[in-house]
This record gives sequence, structure tokens and C-alpha cells, in this order.
Amino acid sequence: MAYSLSKINEAVRSDPLGFVQESDAAYERKIEAAARKIADNLSRSHIVLLSGPSGSGKTTTAKKIEAKLKEMGINSHSVEMDNYFKTVDPETAPRNREGQLDYESPFCMDMDLLNRHFAALDRGERILVPKFEFARQMRSDIASQPLQLGKDEIAIFEGIHALNDIISGRNPDAAKVYISARSDILDDAGEAAFKRTWLRLERRTVRDSKFRAYWKADVTVKMWANVRRGEKLYISPFKDNAGIVFDSSLPYEVSAIRPFAQPLFEHLRVSPEMERFEEVRQLAEAYPRFEILDEKYVSLDSLIREFIGGGIYGE
Repeated sequence: MAYSLSKINEAVRSDPLGFVQESDAAYERKIEAAARKIADNLSRSHIVLLSGPSGSGKTTTAKKIEAKLKEMGINSHSVEMDNYFKTVDPETAPRNREGQLDYESPFCMDMDLLNRHFAALDRGERILVPKFEFARQMRSDIASQPLQLGKDEIAIFEGIHALNDIISGRNPDAAKVYISARSDILDDAGEAAFKRTWLRLERRTVRDSKFRAYWKADVTVKMWANVRRGEKLYISPFKDNAGIVFDSSLPYEVSAIRPFAQPLFEHLRVSPEMERFEEVRQLAEAYPRFEILDEKYVSLDSLIREFIGGGIYGE
């Protein structure tokens, strides 16, 4: 799917509120369709495996699916798979080609514990969900939380490796969801004015600047090449394992995020020799082509709020 740049700009100029509401309504229809498929699968498994690359909007989408399931009388519990990271051992932890610790690798995860917990939950048994302390790079059993599912309850396990064969292959009955921004924005000549991968990079850059102490975009942008390598190695090859594929892009999002993202990209201090420099340069130069959408039109439950803040779901 692709969006039209000229139609986006015309809608922002003529009816910004209606444009946002129409786009959000289409997104909500996707949420409802996904929730119904998950509900239909409850007789087979209480587990939902939800995956997607960085900046795909997994957190908000998972929470929205959870809310929709509740309307259907199904209670659900979201579990961040990051809590199943192993305590970091510099001697044995996987490393990328630059020799740095590779946090994108599935081998950072305790796959055996995850699979044992999936099986236990499906049997109605109680588990203790661990807590990974990123500041100390270690898993804490003291901070673990108990979880046990009732007959009409499900657990949504959200993480970039949820669809990896090591997990999904050993849990064939689980409902499987893949989320990513999957729509380019095209100009009138049919050329890409803003690529789908750029949507995720700008989302991540703004989020990191606002909420993760990377107030300069340089840090996020320098990590992007390794993030993309990790996606191609560990995420994209397994997306076909999903029975539910979800496009999280919104037609109005570049216009809404532009006031937050453009200054960050304009003040980058990165070398032209940086891997993917040309991609970042093209992204930064694309913003003047988009009309600005005032933040006041962005609803508090919009997916975009996960990145710009001010929403009901938090960042």
C-alpha cells in the first residue's frame, strides 16, 4: 500500500481534524480485525506472539488490541519479552561485526525459559515473569511478577523475536502478529517522497530524544545501521510466520511528527562516512515537502503519541 503526498497535503490544509479521524478509524478497524482473529484462536492457545521491528508501534498496538479484547469479554496481559534477556556476560554475549555487544540478537534471550512459560500458561499454571534491569544489565528474580491465566484470558508476548522459529516453531498454536510501518508515501510522479523505513527511523529518533535521554539524534542515527542489520537477520525472515500482518503507518504521521523530527535531523553531527548516511540525508531533506499538522489534532490514543508523547498509553 502507498499514500499520496499531494492528497496528504491537501487534507492537512483543508480538513486536518477530519483527516486524522478518518485515518485513526481505519487503524481501529485493523485493531478490531486482529482482536477477533486472536479471540477465535483462544480455544487453541492462550498465547499471542506479537513482533515487529524497531519503531513499528508494537506497544500501542498491543495495548489497543488488549482493550478491544476486553470489550469482547477476554482479559489479556501484556508481557514485554525484553524481560527475558539473559544477564549480560561480556565473555559469551553475541557481538556484531564491529565487535560490540549485539542486543539485536535472539541469542541474548532466554529462549528455553520463554518456551517453558508458554507451555505452563497454556496448561493454566502459574509462572513468574522475570524483570530485566537494563541499568545493571542483569535479570532480577526478586522483581519477578506472578502470572496465571484463567479460561478466558490470554497473554500477549511482545518483542522483536516473538516470531523467530525458535519460539513460534515450538508454539504452533499461538496466535502470531507481525506489525510494521508498511506504506511508502509517493509523489505525483510515483516516486517515494518518504519511505516506510524512514517512518520508523523518525519515530524512533523522536521517541529517543524525548524519553530515552538521547536528546541529540546523533546517537539514534548512528545505531540505525546495526538496527537494520538486526532486522534483516532476525526479524524480517520470520514475518511470514504471522497469521495477522498489521500495517501501523498512518497517512498523517509525517505531517504530525515533522515539527519534532525536522529540527533533530537538521542538527545532526554525523560523518558522511557513516553507514546509511545517504538515507538519513534524504529523509532530512524530505520534510519541507509536507504540510505541518498541528499536534492539537492528534488524538490522545493515536499511535503517534507513543513517539511524540502526551497520549493515554504513555510513550
